[in-house]
Amino acid sequence: MRIEGSGRLGAAAPEAEPVAEQVWTRPVAVPEEQVWTRPSVALEEPATAPFEAPPQEPTVVVTAIGGAEGSRPAAAALACAGADRGTAPLLVDLGGRAPRPTLVASAAARALEERLVAHLPAARVAARGQVCHLAAPADADGFAAAAAAVTVARGALAVVHVPPGELQPLLVDSSAPRFSGALLRADLGSDRALLALVVRDLLGRGLAVAVLKHRLGWVTERRALFGALGPDGNHLSPTLVQRLAQYGYGFDGGGGS
Repeated sequence: MRIEGSGRLGAAAPEAEPVAEQVWTRPVAVPEEQVWTRPSVALEEPATAPFEAPPQEPTVVVTAIGGAEGSRPAAAALACAGADRGTAPLLVDLGGRAPRPTLVASAAARALEERLVAHLPAARVAARGQVCHLAAPADADGFAAAAAAVTVARGALAVVHVPPGELQPLLVDSSAPRFSGALLRADLGSDRALLALVVRDLLGRGLAVAVLKHRLGWVTERRALFGALGPDGNHLSPTLVQRLAQYGYGFDGGGGS
């Protein structure tokens, strides 16, 4: 999937450094010989209580594994990749600071900001470039606010960033959004075993899973957080974007399951 460059914000040339990624989607098995050895700890099967309504567009959860840095800018970069649909993507930052509006924002982002303010008067929301940002606490109330925001943004890509320690509570909370995919920022050298457990759990919930093995460049991260990445500047591979931003309709797992 590509973002049309004409009329979009931030069409500057991309940074030179490559980004390594790995993508898995259900029912493809995890390639153990390429990524990690089989974990010895069995994971408990998640409960399967249906969510009220499946998302009309993909809803992706993004987090870090272990001490890996850069998950929040990666979430913003993924959100920017959904800005070619004629609607503004939504980025929910659970546990994050209140976003500030940028001087330049797309009409679609401002329109989504107005809808969110109308439906969630207490929400901390701001249009930033091509993306509408919303911050909420990383607790049950914040999970419910995220689900409500995803509903308001129905028809647009929704990306939910969550601190590592709150991923499991988010996935099992019945009021949380229903996710179609997950993007994990991980350093394989130090967190390979933990990554294996998390990926296996997410695949078991029916999510498309992608792993970002290296942090994005500093300039790319800044532009992503401003919602100003161009079509060639997000440094997320087309395969990763396609799997997470277009794949995953009808999954029977995700938050609220």
